[in-house]
This record gives sequence, C-alpha cells and structure tokens, in this order.
Amino acid sequence: MPVSDKIAVQVDGRELTLTNLAKVLYQADGFTKAEVLDYYQRISNVLLPHVAGRPMTLKRYPDGVGGQSFFAKHAAAGRPGWVRTEHVVSRGSRSRSPGSSRSGEPVEYVVIDDLPTLMWAANLAALELHVPMWRFAAAGSGEPAPEHGLEPDLLVFDLDPGLPATIVDCCRVAEALRPLLAEAGFDALPKTSGGKGLQLYARISGLTAEEASAAAKGFAERLERALPVVVSRMTKSLRPGKVLVDWSQNNGSKTTIAPYSLRAREHPTVSTPVTWDEVTDCRAPGDMVFTARDVLNRVEACGDLYAPLLVTAG
Repeated sequence: MPVSDKIAVQVDGRELTLTNLAKVLYQADGFTKAEVLDYYQRISNVLLPHVAGRPMTLKRYPDGVGGQSFFAKHAAAGRPGWVRTEHVVSRGSRSRSPGSSRSGEPVEYVVIDDLPTLMWAANLAALELHVPMWRFAAAGSGEPAPEHGLEPDLLVFDLDPGLPATIVDCCRVAEALRPLLAEAGFDALPKTSGGKGLQLYARISGLTAEEASAAAKGFAERLERALPVVVSRMTKSLRPGKVLVDWSQNNGSKTTIAPYSLRAREHPTVSTPVTWDEVTDCRAPGDMVFTARDVLNRVEACGDLYAPLLVTAG
C-alpha cells in the first residue's frame, strides 16, 4: 500500500479515502497506519467471520498507542452510506461497557461484515475491535435489539493474571478449566488476549446471556475452590499473584477483544488463537506473544484455529 498523506481507493467496489498513512501508530516499532491497514486487509478472511453480525465497539488511537484513546460505541457521523449499522436498546448496568448510553436509549452500532467497512474502521485508527458474544439475527430489521436477553452463540472465559502471576499461570488454569467444560459438553478453544492474559471460547446455543453468565460463573467458582491460584471475584485486593477467571464478559452488554484484533500495546500484538499444545508447552510469557507479522504467518501455515466456533449446529 503506498504511503502518502491521502489516497482514494476502491475496496470491493466501495470508494474509500485513506488518510495519514505514514503516521506511526506503534512508536516502538515504527509501525505505521499503512501497516495497520495492510494487516487488517490481509487478515480479513479469517477475522471477518468472527465479527460479522456483531455490534462493534472500536477503540481508537488517533495519535498512536502512546497517545490518548477512546471507545467509539456510537457509529461515527459522516460515515459512508454503505457502512451497516444496527440499533441496540441499552439497559442500565454497573458492568456496562465504556461509553454506553443511559438505560432505554437506543445506540446505533457499526457492524463490520465486510472488508470495506473493516478498512474504513482501521482508517479511523481503530486499532482494537471489541464485540459481544451474540449476533444480530438479521441485517436491517429496523427494530432495535435488546442487549440483554439475546441468545449468545459463544461462551467466554477471560483469564487475567495479577502480578507476579503471568500468562504462564493462565495456561495452567486453562488446562484445569478445559476438562470441566468438556464434561459439560463445551469444547473450549484458547486464544491470547494480545496483552497479558488468555481467553477460552466455546460454542453454545439455547441460553440467554444471563444464563450463559450464570453458567460461566459456576465454572469459575468451581475452579476457585479447586485451585488456590484462581479467583472468581473482581475485588482488586484478591488478585495479586492470582488468575482472575472473569466470567462476566458473557453479560449481554459487555464486549471482549475479537479474534485477530490488534492490541494497543507497545508492539503490534494480536489476540491470537493458539493450539492446546501451545498452551501446554508455555513456560515463559514470551511463548504467548504474537505480533501482526507472526499472526499472518501462522494463518498462512495453519489457517483459522478458531474456525470450529463458526460451525453451526446440525
């Protein structure tokens, strides 16, 4: 992709103007906006199926990872007419996602179903893509969807280490959680958060978000009783040296970093699907750090390790 200040391009037949392509967004690596766009373009075949149909919360870094950032939950004004949006009726909650509206107010979300919309979002310096565990039933129904009560298709556990614990400890916890989930019929797949933690996803059906949260909480509490290193409560004073098994991301109003999304860390790391063998073999935090270049190479060699999550029942 040419590095100039402003260029007009066509992406799958959609006209788009890309700007500030030479701007460095990851200062430690000199990783530019053009390289961010290039990554998202090249990873789109495996990323898009995991975010399609989901309300998108963008985390934008106009001045790069060293500058100020903000969550963009509401669809940006001045967006192209072909960018899909859907309305969600918010409900008050102490655990609401950042930037959410008052209870009962509809929020107009961007939905990233295709490459042009992904490129449009990346051009806004939206380094991080955050989505919930549920999808809209259909495009353009015209009726706002409730953020609670929708049926999720995924169950998520966010394993977050409190120093001096690391992702190595998260891997050991994940190994202990996996058979508990398997006993209940859930085939869990791991991915890095792109930061310091690890996440497990499993396909589900027939549960509301509230029921999924309750089930996830039960697993977390069960693991907490079995392993001294595990904590299932958010209380900060409990977390040093422990691994928080965060079950609350299953709440209908909360989001989790999407598979293959960049993270706004010092380096352009990615929330990366990994194999269970890699989890078992992890002995140092660096074993679970993958940059944009690493992930492109991994996908070329192995395909989408999260593809089983996309297979519909029956």
